[in-house]
Amino acid sequence: MIIAIASGKGGTGKTTVATSLVACLAGCDQSVAYVDCDVEAPNGHLFLHPSITSETETTRLVPQVDQNMCMHCEACVDSCHFNAIACLPKGTFVYEELCHSCGACALACPAGVITELPRPMGVIRVGNAGKASFVSGTLNVGVSVSTSVVHAAKSAVPKADWTLLDAPPGTSCPMIETVKGCDYVLLVAEPTPFGLHDLRLAIDVAKSMNLKCGVVVNRAQTEMAETRELCLCANVPILAEIPDDIAVAQAYSQGRLVIDAVPGLRQIFEGLALRLSDEIHPAGDTAGKLRSALAAKTDTMRPTLLNNLRSST
Repeated sequence: MIIAIASGKGGTGKTTVATSLVACLAGCDQSVAYVDCDVEAPNGHLFLHPSITSETETTRLVPQVDQNMCMHCEACVDSCHFNAIACLPKGTFVYEELCHSCGACALACPAGVITELPRPMGVIRVGNAGKASFVSGTLNVGVSVSTSVVHAAKSAVPKADWTLLDAPPGTSCPMIETVKGCDYVLLVAEPTPFGLHDLRLAIDVAKSMNLKCGVVVNRAQTEMAETRELCLCANVPILAEIPDDIAVAQAYSQGRLVIDAVPGLRQIFEGLALRLSDEIHPAGDTAGKLRSALAAKTDTMRPTLLNNLRSST
């Protein structure tokens, strides 16, 4: 199952949810892979503390025009949907910052004087975080087009029962590249006016791409009528609610997994994992394996829970 953890804005808790889910699933003997697709500011490694085994430079093709042979016919300009080429009396110029490496200009050139050359874009790091596989993409300083690095990070992930894609914030091209082709989009939202506005945008993007989605409310409060109404009207389920607890913020600021630092949160994320498996493949093998693992875990913990109960009474 490939799940993208996304949101309409930054700071809602995507990485908190993604890394906690990774740790929770790995603790239930599920094969899980984490992919940090927020290539402009990756921070999943601060919480998962991976051992990196390989680093690979990623590139993209950028057109180069042979000015001596160019006829300045503007065929390349007409073919470019991103206004990345300008044909002037003194030459035909390519603006790399606007180029999307689609290759249309090279195909359209009647003289065949456009050559596509690789340009360094970023670095893909692959390793392991305990029992989980870890992949992270980092965009090079000064590079403005991040979608190729996001694509490379997604391509580097090993096969697993659960693949969690930690998406960049917002609803622009990097987020769309991340959620493209996934089985489910888990939207992290906060019950504030800005949070609800951007959640609405993120839901619209997911539905426009025909992707199933659900919501995790972070910093949840008792009264969240507007949040519940928005999700109800959009026919999007709220799968979990993370309480508004200062201990969560303290754990995050210290680079600690919140499920280890805050009592009760592990159970919330285990319930979230079950809800996700039911949303995507309710009768699948992965859902069955997860239920069995959680049941065995509960049976193991029952004597301790009973002892705690007796000692408290």
